[in-house]
Amino acid sequence: MNPNNDLVEIYIAKGEAEAQIIKGLLESYGIPCLFKPYASFSASVFVTDGTGQIPIMVNKEDEKDARELVKGETHA
Repeated sequence: MNPNNDLVEIYIAKGEAEAQIIKGLLESYGIPCLFKPYASFSASVFVTDGTGQIPIMVNKEDEKDARELVKGETHA
């Protein structure tokens, strides 16, 4: 990722497994992404209070394509 570009949040994953799937999807289409957990990955994958949420970030220039890909994947 280019650190000079602005990053935008395009999705909030419900845990590490979902974040890794979304990352793989985006990267398979040539869209680099970053994610950083709000809480430690050691938190249970069954946490539903938001502590296991992970924002998925992409370069501003990739935002539209990334949102379309993730929307198609998560609504399939």
